[in-house]
Amino acid sequence: MTSFHVLIPCAGIGSRAGTPQPKQYQRVAGQPMVMHTVQALAAVPVLASGWVVVSRGDAFAWPQLGWPAHFKRVACGGSSRAQSVFNGLQAMLAAGLDPQDWVLVHDAARCLVQSEAVMRLIDTCRDDAVGGLLALPLPDTLKTEAAGRVQETVSREHKWLAQTPQMFRLQALHDALAAVANTDFAGITDEASAMERMGLRPRLVEGSVQNLKVTYPADFALAEALLQSRT
Repeated sequence: MTSFHVLIPCAGIGSRAGTPQPKQYQRVAGQPMVMHTVQALAAVPVLASGWVVVSRGDAFAWPQLGWPAHFKRVACGGSSRAQSVFNGLQAMLAAGLDPQDWVLVHDAARCLVQSEAVMRLIDTCRDDAVGGLLALPLPDTLKTEAAGRVQETVSREHKWLAQTPQMFRLQALHDALAAVANTDFAGITDEASAMERMGLRPRLVEGSVQNLKVTYPADFALAEALLQSRT
């Protein structure tokens, strides 16, 4: 039977966050942010394994309390998110995972993800020929800019904000990233964009506004408030 796995790229530094250490290790609601992410995904019952891709020489003192037994850390992170994902996929294949298994790639900094949304993605895409991703229909008016001024208003119809997890077959995603590896993954901002380069059209599955990516200093306070409200 086809299995489901999660891959969490966790080798970045998060320069926009303004934290004294990589943002995924900043404490939020009592523990490092990435631990909230790991624990939320570990609560998804159908996930057979979790792979956290950290940088080579990662010196973070990972807490043992709360670490799920079916998750592992692999020190093969690259210089970009796409490189870390590619390296992680190679590690998964080398470990003997079925190339036709599904892999769900999720940002370490999306610590507010909930198992219900992940299961909605899995249930929608498990029989899909391509795979898909969580996303939100664009709710706001969209502008383009030139020299700090509005250039034009862009229609928001049929426009979505991509989230994670993004779910594709392990070998298919590996091959899509391999096809652009020689360009240092130029233009690949998420897994779906790599699949699109192959002429494929991933399915959009509506996510949650709470599944935000902690990016800027103010995001930490919001994430903490939301996490605390759940407990």
